[in-house]
Amino acid sequence: MHSKQDKKPSIIWFQGLTCNGNTHSFLNLENLEKLLDKFELLSHPTLPSTQDFKTITDCTLICDIFIFEGTYDPLMKRNNVLVSNIIEHYSKYAKYIIAAGSCASFGGIFRSSAPQRNSGILFVEQEKSGPLLSYERKVINISGCPLHPQWLSYTLNMIEKGNNIEIDSLHRPIELYSNLAHHGCTKNEYFEWKVDTENFGEKEGCLFYKQGCRAPMTHASCNKILWNEVSSKTRVGTPCFGCTEPNFPRSNLFSTKTNMSIPEDVPLGVPKRNYLTITGIAKTFHIKRLEGKLIDYKTTD
Repeated sequence: MHSKQDKKPSIIWFQGLTCNGNTHSFLNLENLEKLLDKFELLSHPTLPSTQDFKTITDCTLICDIFIFEGTYDPLMKRNNVLVSNIIEHYSKYAKYIIAAGSCASFGGIFRSSAPQRNSGILFVEQEKSGPLLSYERKVINISGCPLHPQWLSYTLNMIEKGNNIEIDSLHRPIELYSNLAHHGCTKNEYFEWKVDTENFGEKEGCLFYKQGCRAPMTHASCNKILWNEVSSKTRVGTPCFGCTEPNFPRSNLFSTKTNMSIPEDVPLGVPKRNYLTITGIAKTFHIKRLEGKLIDYKTTD
């Protein structure tokens, strides 16, 4: 905790090409005011801030934490100032640089509109060649489309307390991204016994084989740290799109690419030959409990 004499860490939240999804996701954080009370918010797209936007684009300030949301476009300007100049200024003096969301982390959806120039701030998909390569050691990627508000809250709290944040090879906090989205999914038993679902929104059946679910190969803690502390995509019967990974978005999000009925991608870390052997054995079993409805809603006249 900061004493009255201590200076709160300062934050500037700046945007590139964005749909504002990460900002809106962050606004859903429970106890948002309590978190923000630990910091001095110099600038944010929607939250009350101490500085006006012109002052920010004039680059007359410095900050402790620079948060960038959206895809980086070197030709973009804000108040007739190149975004490249703005992020260079704040990144040079900031202690931490946070890429908020998959667009800022890897390029994301907006990269597809101009792949020859648009990128994340450190990565172009999996390749380190973004504009902030000189400040690599400062960058923390909180990927997701949008980012989970509690993931960003965790990161900011760790910084405020002076704790070390261990990151993976893609600069994502290991504490948040060492899990797979598959971990904690309520459909895991259906996955194990290869019981598929034909429809979205059902409690029963796995979404991996026919609906394009990427949870078994996506680094994310969505089923460990629930959204709005209530649910997740897979829990409500919607496939995971793998939105935290550098290759997001893929084409045909709602389908599983197969070769002769064999999934092209298998769960992370499992040899394909072994996986196919296990799958073949599992499909020979018929478990009545898993083949019916969990709740049989009956109507009466």
